[in-house]
Amino acid sequence: MPPGKMAGPKPRVIVLTKHQGQSFGFFLRVEQGEEGHLIRALEMGGPAELAGLKDGDRIIRVNGTFVDNMEHSKVADLVRKSGMTVTFHVLGEEAYNQAKANGINLADPQAHPTQGQPTMNGVSAPAPKLRLCFLQKSSAGFGFSMKSNRGDQGIFMMDIIAGGIADKAGVKEGDRVVEINGENVEGATHDQTVEKVKASGNSIMFLLADEDTDKYYKNKRIKLGAGLATVKHLPQKPRIAEMTKGPSGYGYFLKADPKMPGHYVGEIDRGSPAERAGLKEKDRVVAVEGEEVDDCAHEELVDKIRQLGSRCCLLVVDAETDKLYKMGAASPLLYWEEIRGSLSKPSQPAPESSPVPAPIPGPIPIPAVPAAVEESYKPKLCRLEKTAAGYGFHLNGIQGVYGQYIKEVVKGGAADRAGLEDDDIVVEVNGVNVETSMHEEVVQMIRSSGDTLVLLVAEKAAYDYFKARGVTITPQLLATEQTPEPCTPAITQEEQTQRSATPPVYPRARTPSVSSTSSSGSEDVRL
Repeated sequence: MPPGKMAGPKPRVIVLTKHQGQSFGFFLRVEQGEEGHLIRALEMGGPAELAGLKDGDRIIRVNGTFVDNMEHSKVADLVRKSGMTVTFHVLGEEAYNQAKANGINLADPQAHPTQGQPTMNGVSAPAPKLRLCFLQKSSAGFGFSMKSNRGDQGIFMMDIIAGGIADKAGVKEGDRVVEINGENVEGATHDQTVEKVKASGNSIMFLLADEDTDKYYKNKRIKLGAGLATVKHLPQKPRIAEMTKGPSGYGYFLKADPKMPGHYVGEIDRGSPAERAGLKEKDRVVAVEGEEVDDCAHEELVDKIRQLGSRCCLLVVDAETDKLYKMGAASPLLYWEEIRGSLSKPSQPAPESSPVPAPIPGPIPIPAVPAAVEESYKPKLCRLEKTAAGYGFHLNGIQGVYGQYIKEVVKGGAADRAGLEDDDIVVEVNGVNVETSMHEEVVQMIRSSGDTLVLLVAEKAAYDYFKARGVTITPQLLATEQTPEPCTPAITQEEQTQRSATPPVYPRARTPSVSSTSSSGSEDVRL
């Protein structure tokens, strides 16, 4: 900063998301004797309050547009036209008034760099992701059409056939096409884009951005590419092989072929740790302990694995998966990062009231249970030990809705070995019942559990059976004493749906419409 130039305040970046018919939960006002566009009348439990907006905060920018000197009605229109998501740059009342008193130019972003990550409805929000979608044509075609809108730059996906190829591949109505087969087409005409699709033949890879994701990166002036995408929609997935060395080592050979760039798995010993971890002959080794090894010489990679001692975690791809990722110009490390980041630790310390892992239940006398409870219906008590790669499952749920269930259990991972299965319904986390807990609360409990996680779950049929008969699901329903066994550490996977670590907020009725009033030199708009 030039000598003598005063440092400006640091605005907070707040991202608010609402549902159809819901308001953002605040009034935007201008008041006589006050400068700026003020936040007032925050609705308890509304998106604005959850995101940390405070009474008296001033909105400096809306979706990247500087609004401090803009007419109030125009600012309100900007917010209204944002749809279901809006991004604010906000200053607290004291910081705003101090900046004005010091003559700081708030329109100059260099004068006031923003604070950390954006906050979304109460927690640090991960950046939204583009989608890589692979389509294999059927006899009915791809199941979509493309169009360009006058006045809008870009080509958009339309007429997505429900249950069709595009729909199943993760394509959404209104997605903007960013890349086709790894090539950027943002500047291409409609005809040029259609020709690229036709030239792709029976299979094609799209990089797509929905409206909110597009807006997010445009506001930040970030160039779009496959490195910003989720790979969860791709039909083939890399594999994470975590091995513990046996008496004869890991039991596989590592090959290097001058004619083929990369490092490949050679012969695998029968019954070896490598075979049990799922390594296959001709797999390409992408990374060791999450570190890419494409640029390593063969001897360097061998030394790297030796230096790890008795444990090793490899990210590998078979030929088909390798081809798929190269088609989209995407690194298989995106998969690793997605799994590792799915239950990343919160950016702020967990509150003191976070649930403390309860002791694992010991032998407890089985209480009398209604005779209708059949022995075939039992919950499962599963103990998971986290490793560098995590627990090995996704936790699915809907933000703001009760009920959590297990998805995408990684074969051979900690969850798989503990007995978790896809669609298992989560009843308890570390001895605490979570059936009436919001998704955000359950995610926070799992994050706070450290390296050991104990889940009481029930498959859907068993869960429905017990609920229909009014039976409370507890570990006591187990017909025999079941103390969860420690599992060999494996790989983490958790749902990116989770965004919030806030305490439960009970829903309130909100006026779906936007209203505006003005009186005695003041003007406010409900948003």
